[in-house]
Amino acid sequence: MLLRSSIHKINNCLNIYSLKEKKFPFRKRQHSFLKGAFFFFLLCCNLACEDNQTIYNVFQPIENATWTKEKTFYFTFKIEDPSILYDLTLELRNNSLYPYRNLWMIQKEEQPIGPLLRDTIECVLADEFGKWTGKGFSLYTSSFPLKQNYRFPYAGRYTFSFKHAMTDKELKGIHEIGFRVEKSSQPLSPGSIQPEKDKK
Repeated sequence: MLLRSSIHKINNCLNIYSLKEKKFPFRKRQHSFLKGAFFFFLLCCNLACEDNQTIYNVFQPIENATWTKEKTFYFTFKIEDPSILYDLTLELRNNSLYPYRNLWMIQKEEQPIGPLLRDTIECVLADEFGKWTGKGFSLYTSSFPLKQNYRFPYAGRYTFSFKHAMTDKELKGIHEIGFRVEKSSQPLSPGSIQPEKDKK
């Protein structure tokens, strides 16, 4: 009897709540607002977790979207823990006036100790039909993995620099160049950049 009485009381409460919802529809809107706020909170938490994985993330603008032959872009960051693995990503933003499918660049890496490392890299910006592979509409953002699951040899300050190796003295159509360093969270996969390593 006690159990039956409790169930009866719960049903009455639910019925009263249902009547209140019908009589006061603003409470339903309030419930929707609270639900939206909760999902926004979860999104912020997710972004905060992602941000904890990012060591360095910088974009540098290219003046008038014209990259001159003499211009070199430098990205300097500090590695505190060389015992863990990192992912290094190069990012480019181009417009539809860029005249080529690809972009050749000279990459140099300055480590805290040791010689200057030099790579020649190719970034493919469009497919064989001329369709831009980057994300966006008027500006196309492309990401190129330079190193994945990479272990820095030393703690300290590192500098990566990039200079275009195209024949144009003034290379038009590239708006920005970016560089990102993150703690590695995915297994090694082949990238779209083919490096040719040598030392200088």
